[in-house]
Amino acid sequence: MAQNRSNPRAVRFAGGLPDQYATLPRLLAKNADDWPDAVAIREKKLGIWHEHTWSQALSIARTIALGLTSLGINRGDVVGLVGQNRPLWWLSEIAIHSVGGLSLGIYKDSLVEEVGYLAGFSGMRVVVVEDEEQADKFVELGGRLPKLEHIVVCDLRGMGKYKDPRLVSMDRLMAAGEQAHTEDPAIFVNLVASTRPDDDAILCTTSGTTSNPKLAILRGGPFLQHALAFLESDPKFTEDDYVSVLPLSWIGEQVYAVAHPLISGIKLNFVEDEETTSFDMREINPSCVLYPPRMWEGMAADIRARMFDSTWLKRLIYNFALKRGEKAVNDGKTSFLANLLLGRALRDRLGMARLRSASTGGAPLGPEIFRFFRAIGVPLRQLYGQTELAGVYCGHLGQDVDFDTVGKGFRNVDLRIEAPDPTGLGQILARHPGMFVGYYRNEKATSETIQNGWMLTGDAGYFDDKGHLIVVDRINDLSKMRSGVRFSPLYLENKLKFSPYISECVALGEDRDYIVAVVCIRFSILSKWAESLRIAFNSYSDLSARKETRELIRAEIETVNAKLPDHLKIARFLLLYKELDADDGELTRTRKVRRGTFVEKYGFLIDALYDGRDLVDVDAAINLQDGRTQRIRTQVTIETLRPVSTSQNPSLGVANSGVQA
Repeated sequence: MAQNRSNPRAVRFAGGLPDQYATLPRLLAKNADDWPDAVAIREKKLGIWHEHTWSQALSIARTIALGLTSLGINRGDVVGLVGQNRPLWWLSEIAIHSVGGLSLGIYKDSLVEEVGYLAGFSGMRVVVVEDEEQADKFVELGGRLPKLEHIVVCDLRGMGKYKDPRLVSMDRLMAAGEQAHTEDPAIFVNLVASTRPDDDAILCTTSGTTSNPKLAILRGGPFLQHALAFLESDPKFTEDDYVSVLPLSWIGEQVYAVAHPLISGIKLNFVEDEETTSFDMREINPSCVLYPPRMWEGMAADIRARMFDSTWLKRLIYNFALKRGEKAVNDGKTSFLANLLLGRALRDRLGMARLRSASTGGAPLGPEIFRFFRAIGVPLRQLYGQTELAGVYCGHLGQDVDFDTVGKGFRNVDLRIEAPDPTGLGQILARHPGMFVGYYRNEKATSETIQNGWMLTGDAGYFDDKGHLIVVDRINDLSKMRSGVRFSPLYLENKLKFSPYISECVALGEDRDYIVAVVCIRFSILSKWAESLRIAFNSYSDLSARKETRELIRAEIETVNAKLPDHLKIARFLLLYKELDADDGELTRTRKVRRGTFVEKYGFLIDALYDGRDLVDVDAAINLQDGRTQRIRTQVTIETLRPVSTSQNPSLGVANSGVQA
């Protein structure tokens, strides 16, 4: 049924999505019938917003789908998608499903070797790329991808020099599709009708924190049904706007930018470029947003940094209003005065003036940052899930928000704790009808991950007295000190990253007598700070080595230490001479630290943190964004914050903060 226009707040398809609409192409066709002239997509080009109605969106998807059939794509074939978030990316995915193919999104910043692995392993026959930068990766791989037959390029600028016979322009592909439609107008209708809810539709890469990513297989119908269950806990409607800024390759954006608009009719907006995101957000003023923790952390850090540069009167008003807002949040209320003095203006500046749904997911968000945004009136809530479980299956429902938890499961979700210890801590297991059916061409990994219908998440957690799920950390990432105390490095790292001066950090203490931290400075903010104090520097590594910088970070860490029990305080730290980078294998594409790689690469620094040295000579090579390698020769200073001791052995117990278990 269509959304009830007499009751625009009614959830569309409440109770379940009928099978006749339970594929992405069928749902697009349904929307084109129900709302032919309503805006479905907006895209900003050269400063102007261009709109596509639902009927126009269906027409474009049709020509792409029929163009793919002209290239020989059939049911079960894998078609890749690489590039920035654009309408053609979104519509191409639906077109792929229309012909029975499987879509595989690849992160646009993936290196050639990563692209080669995914394309080769999946047996990709066709890939749709945005521009020359992405096409070049596949051209460079050449004969290493014997199954890749065509590279469809959307933007041909700079492509004149290429002679690869596999290259096809998107315009040419769509022209072939339009001709096929003219010759037989029923062919696309029949293709869409032949799509089935139980078709394998989406191949989604896992995070791959320890090895090459696996490909989770999601079926169209169950994926959409689960997205509908999500919408029942966080409704969205035709008058709502969502701005797609996270990679469409990520499962979270598949839910928010693909499934939710198709089900609810929410308008989907695409910014012109990453650099214009903030400005474009203010123009659209979306009612719904999804950001990962790093973006919320960055915004909070930027706000705090700007306040440092403001007048004393503005700082006075800011601090007063923020305290009032945080006190109200702690009491489960809102503060009219905090909103009047701070919240309303700040939300407008962030492009959140009409925001009614704000979410974070992909990794835990520190309670301090969570509390900060709630205090300024951002209705932020935490989501939890995994790629294999259709991205999101647990979250704060309605006003039931707790900064230290990830909320409760949706109506169709079963959760339990496997083999809990006396405190209730154990591995989180989950299942629901929309979860993945297995890993593509990897039965061994599938059997290890799905047992008796339950997915072993690999996360450690427990339920609190309200039935909320508290996620402590990855089971493999929980650390045990020599004293026997277990702690979550991730929790400590999130506490530290609330500082506007810290962009990334890694806490360590496994089989050791005390906890140490390796910190990466937030160069964009610290460089301004240094310039304001006339501190000379010429690079990231130079600024991180300055005594003034170490003293500043020391004060930030000591502030965090003051709120921690003695046995969890950070005893020593150093400032890394470079930023952690996904291109160096130190982070995943979703910005999670690859701890194994980190420990292996920086083992010499970790050893120095524990063997009493105060200085470490470094001679290392780093990769620059343009592909060049630069050698760094510097000296890293280690700061000691507190006397270390091996005699501490506090009693074990579970705290709501998720610090120890």
